[in-house]
Formats: sequence, structure tokens, C-alpha cells
Amino acid sequence: MEQLNAFVKSGQDFFDGLFGRRNPIEILKRLQREAFSDLMRLRDRQEKLERLLSFYQSSKGGPFRENATHVRGHVAFSGALLVLDNVNFDDALDRWGIGTGVDSRFVFETTIGDKGTGSAEFVATHREREHCDEKPLSLTKLSFIANVNDCFSVMALPIGARCRDLAIAFSAFHQVGKRLTEYSCFGPPILNSHNGTAIGITVRKSNVIASLAQLVTGLGSPLSSIPKEIRSSTFGQLVFQFPRGTKLSVMGLHQVPLSSRQHGNFAPLTIPIVLSKQSEVSEAVLDALPSIGTKTRVSACSIALMAESELDGFTKIGGWIEMNKLNPKSVQLGLTISDDSEDSLGWGTSLRGTFGDSANGAHFQAESYLKLNVGNNFCLKPGLVLGMDGKSKIAALMLQCNWSL
Repeated sequence: MEQLNAFVKSGQDFFDGLFGRRNPIEILKRLQREAFSDLMRLRDRQEKLERLLSFYQSSKGGPFRENATHVRGHVAFSGALLVLDNVNFDDALDRWGIGTGVDSRFVFETTIGDKGTGSAEFVATHREREHCDEKPLSLTKLSFIANVNDCFSVMALPIGARCRDLAIAFSAFHQVGKRLTEYSCFGPPILNSHNGTAIGITVRKSNVIASLAQLVTGLGSPLSSIPKEIRSSTFGQLVFQFPRGTKLSVMGLHQVPLSSRQHGNFAPLTIPIVLSKQSEVSEAVLDALPSIGTKTRVSACSIALMAESELDGFTKIGGWIEMNKLNPKSVQLGLTISDDSEDSLGWGTSLRGTFGDSANGAHFQAESYLKLNVGNNFCLKPGLVLGMDGKSKIAALMLQCNWSL
């Protein structure tokens, strides 16, 4: 009897706990509250995802695409041991294009639309003997390129335009910061002149490439500098491409003075049109103007012939010759052969000279270097530079370190 009472009591306790203390309504309410909390969290995540997608969709249609912006950097450390003979030390380095110190160069490239690109170049150079502690980055070049199609492109350079920026590049010469001296990097002098504003076009057809550009120089010089002449220059180049990497180029530059800076100093990208006659500038100021073989107020014309070829996969040889109408008896020429492969060892040799200039005498320069690659982005280049300018002679033992990032 006692066992039966205990069984009945345990059964009653079981049913009381099932239908009393665990009420199904309370369980449903608790599950509803938990489900509501989970739904709210999912809704917040969905809203964040929609906002993120809408941001990327709106930015994709804009002219500048942040994900297509690239940065290239180049830092060069150069030192030299000089041996001078009958040379003025103040202009010795500039005469032979020897640069020592630290040179930093950063290029930002971005995509504009579907067929255009834009780039800005910033340079900081610690090579002057004075105020070498404060050399911040400065904007030296700004360019825009629009590739209309495979055969036609347009280029505009509001700041820092040189002829080499508008010319068709030759791999044997267009080596910014990759040679010992500035003169061995760019080929004929016609490519390394005229820092100003320019616009140009390039047409490609089969194995022929033509480039035509208009440059304006002398705008926006510092107020403390000597007044400069505003000049308009027309640059043209025709390139013929042959098998096995051989190229032949004919280029010319015609310069015409627009007006002197006697009427004031204007900001960059400003071309003055003077309707009334201005007072004449003094002869002393005119004599102080820079010259290109003669006074800059005279039109000038230069023509150059350049060629390059690949001896094998990495070794390239190139040569050029240039003549100037202002000094037709003077001929400038150069020859470069180099192996700038990414292997452990590279080398290069360059010859450059000016002959037939009876007033200044012959100018000759030779340089040679070894390139020791240390890793993928760093290299050491020991080299030797020999130069002769009339009775002046120079020998320089150089060491250059290049770091790319």
C-alpha cells in the first residue's frame, strides 16, 4: 500500500512540473523574444552591407578610381671622389652632369575614366651645398594621357614638361636615375630641355609612330629670378620600328620667342597677350638672359637622329647625333651599351662628346659602371667617369645606391 501511494505521488509531481512550472505559453514567449533579438541583429548587418555596396557602386562610376592608384618610389644615394685639372669647382659637377647626395622621387599614377591616366611626380633632392637640411617634396611634373584608341593618344603636361616626356621612349636612353650621370640617361640634349607646359599627340600605324607636341617655357618663374623670355617650341618625332628590337628615330625642335618678360612676372599657366607697346627692357637685363649658343631672342632649330637595337634579351646598344642651327659646325653625339638585367650582375658604358665648336673646344665624356643587384629592389653601382672640356679635365670615382619601392 505504501509503495502504491509513493508511485501515485511521483506521477502527480511529474505532471505538475510538466504543466505547471513549465508552462508552454511562457516557453513560446521566451522563444519569441530570442528570435526577435536575432532578427534585429540580422537587420543591422543587412543595412551595413547595403550601405557598403551602395558606396562602392557610386564610387565606381566616378572619374578617379582609388583602387587603380599606384605609387612608385625611387631613392638614389650618390657619392664621388673627384680628381680635377684646370677646372672651376663651382661648375665642375654641372658641366659633366655628376650629381651627389640623396635624390628621392615618387610617382602617383591613377586611372581617369576608361581610357585615361594621370600622374604626379614629387621630387626631393639633397644635392646643393647650401640649405641641405630642408628639402621637402615638391611637385615637379603633372601629366594626363588619354588613349582614344590603339592608334591615337593625347597627352597634356601643365607642369614640368620636357621633350623626353612627349617623345617615344627608347629603352637604351630613358633611364631616369639608373645611370651614373644625367647626360647618359636621356640621349640627345634635345630631349632634356624646355621645362614648362606642353600638349601633344601620338599616332601609331603599323611599324611607324609619329609624335607632335607644342611647349611653352618661361612661365611662372620665381619673382626673384632674372626675367626670362617666353618661348614657344614645336617638337616632332618619327620612329621606325624594325624586327629584333631595332628602332630608328628622327626628331626636331623649333623654338620661337613669343615675348620678353619685360612686362612683368606672371603665375604658371598664364600666357600674356600684350596689345599696347611696353617700355623696352634695359640692355643689361637682356644680356643677362640665358642663351642657347646665342641670345634667346633668336629663333633656334635643332635636329637629332637616334637609333637603338637589342643584341640579346638584355644587352642594348644605342646611339644618337644632334645638330643645332645656331651653331651648325658643332656636332654632338653619344653611344651607350648596357646590360641592365635583373640578374646578380649588370653593367653599362656610355660615351658622349661635342666636336667642331672652335669657340669652346671639344667636349668629351666617358663613363662605365657595374650593377650589383642585392635583392629585388636594391642595387649598388660603382663606376668611373672621365671628362675633358677644352683644357679642363676631370676624373670621378663614383658609388651609387638605388632603392626602388
